[in-house]
Amino acid sequence: MELSRRALLASGAAGVAVTALPGTVFAQEETIKVGVLHSLSGTMAISETTLKDTMLMLIEAQNAKGGVLGKKLEAVVVDPASDWPLFAEKARELLTVSKVDVMFGCWTSVSRKSVLPVIEELNGLLFYPVQYEGEESSKNVFYTGAAPNQQAIPAVDYYLEELGVEKFALLGTDYVYPRTTNNILESYLQSKGIAKEDIFVNYTPFGHSDWSKIVADVVALGADGKKVGVISTINGDANIGFYKELAAAGVTAETLPVVAFSVGEEELSGLDTSNLVGHLAAWNYFMSADTPANAEFIAAWKAFIKDDKRVTNDPMEAHYIGFNMWVNAVTAAGTTEVDAVSAAMIGQKFPNLTGGESEMLPNHHLTKPVLIGEIRADGQFDIISQTEPVPGDAWTDFLPESAVLEADWKDLNCGMYNKETSTCVQLKSNY
Repeated sequence: MELSRRALLASGAAGVAVTALPGTVFAQEETIKVGVLHSLSGTMAISETTLKDTMLMLIEAQNAKGGVLGKKLEAVVVDPASDWPLFAEKARELLTVSKVDVMFGCWTSVSRKSVLPVIEELNGLLFYPVQYEGEESSKNVFYTGAAPNQQAIPAVDYYLEELGVEKFALLGTDYVYPRTTNNILESYLQSKGIAKEDIFVNYTPFGHSDWSKIVADVVALGADGKKVGVISTINGDANIGFYKELAAAGVTAETLPVVAFSVGEEELSGLDTSNLVGHLAAWNYFMSADTPANAEFIAAWKAFIKDDKRVTNDPMEAHYIGFNMWVNAVTAAGTTEVDAVSAAMIGQKFPNLTGGESEMLPNHHLTKPVLIGEIRADGQFDIISQTEPVPGDAWTDFLPESAVLEADWKDLNCGMYNKETSTCVQLKSNY
């Protein structure tokens, strides 16, 4: 998800204390420490540095309002450097050395899964802002990005119901998110009457560049006259070569549409989008959403970052919602103690930037609207479809082993409850 070519903002890996605005009065010298666990170097820095800056903006704004519980918020920023084991080390450092009260961070699922055993061992609290494959619910994580039923499945429904797609190419980068998501989609498509032989699945490594054979195979799917659609979980720079090869093969968005789950405004920023115009993306937020709340958010972001060309994107909104829910939960609980805040988080509601509001569910996932956007020449999206808020599923209904599971941290106090055996199952980690 690191397609943008603009220069990164300079940023150190050490802790950063956010200074209160003049005139702000706090009750005590003691601060509430907020860990920011996003890569500032390495392959994911282009995407994650923006989220670090988003957190600094949110913390600065909250301090201007008086902080939380009469205390100043202090951002403690570390750099896990796009190195998955280092995410775990930095999370441990934040919790044991810096003594943070909460963490906002991670991007890829492998980074989250690296951090998970650490925060569960030390009873930390993580807000995770990126769309992911689901199949997880930890008492120590609040998932503010989309689950598959809030992005992937609605995108497939749009293809089936609006575009009349009859054959599907599921193309992904070879890691846990694309593989799990596509397993769910294969099952879902077959439940909708799509024959197994009409579903083409392919995985490529990060940075893959030679797309000629894969694109030829996708084009060949439509040789019988049936309409083909691509569901893309391709991540990173590989997308550049993929879209270029589609154009070279004479493929257009009208003849063979692509809907991407990992291409947004940040990834399109500064790119030549001529090969992408008309293709689609599915998210829960687009910068082009025409609401007063979004206009205010965009203005605040550009003022904070001091760059009118900087864009906003879906994971930024996820941090915006998650951070504000955390502030409200801490205020309601009267403490930053993890168990009390986690209990107060369930049922929290906060307005979306696209209209309506999100609610935190007992499974630690949000309700979120699903938006389909069409890529424009300027790197923004025309929103062509928007749903009412959809409750996020921790466990999909479209894999047999998951369909019997439920996550409920309010009444069942379990993230993996087997409804058939009425037992709480221990989550089998694959870290």
